[in-house]
Amino acid sequence: MPERKVLLITGASSGIGAATAHRAVEEGYDVALAARSKEKLSNLVDALGKTHALAITCDVTDQQDQRRMVAETLERFGRIDALFANAGMGGTSGGFSGANPDVWQSMILTNVYGVALSIQAALPALREQRGHVLLTGSAAGRTTIPGSMYSATKWAVGGIGYNLREELRGSGMRVTLIEPGRVDTPFFDEPPKDAMKDIDIANAVIYALQQPAHVDVNEMLIRPTPPIE
Repeated sequence: MPERKVLLITGASSGIGAATAHRAVEEGYDVALAARSKEKLSNLVDALGKTHALAITCDVTDQQDQRRMVAETLERFGRIDALFANAGMGGTSGGFSGANPDVWQSMILTNVYGVALSIQAALPALREQRGHVLLTGSAAGRTTIPGSMYSATKWAVGGIGYNLREELRGSGMRVTLIEPGRVDTPFFDEPPKDAMKDIDIANAVIYALQQPAHVDVNEMLIRPTPPIE
């Protein structure tokens, strides 16, 4: 029986991360699930089955936490075939003239610095498997939104993806940017209108992962279908 591949997911406790964990286990992956909420992770592992899922409490803005996350994954499963750097946080109102800069700092550290730390921590193990890096960008990182630091951070995630792909060129590794539009997840205080479901984005992640080794899905921009008029 072939050895199960291992997917490491940050921001795994709810929304897109949790939905991806469910789909990955269905498709034969073992999953390492990292987030700050120990209780939510434990509940998710119970739902997925402890044989194929591992909960790791992790603050993605902390380098030591990220290194421990990778070490615990390797100790449990012995390999990492793919990283889904999905952890992120939303924005603040007020634009560049009136937003709370403390929120900016947390957002930039989580959405940009945290993604970079996840990549750096996981790369040695991923190189051994000629693995796959997937990053949660956003449709907001493909357009101009007045006063939005969140949009700026997702532009930065896109830049990380492009530049990482060039760094890894010739290594056999793959890099995929997952760029959702509006998704009905706990990210929003109130459910947005005409939004996709978290499972829709999870299905896109699985699609990218399941392509043969000679196919590198660089980018997936996923938007809800406009309502019928």
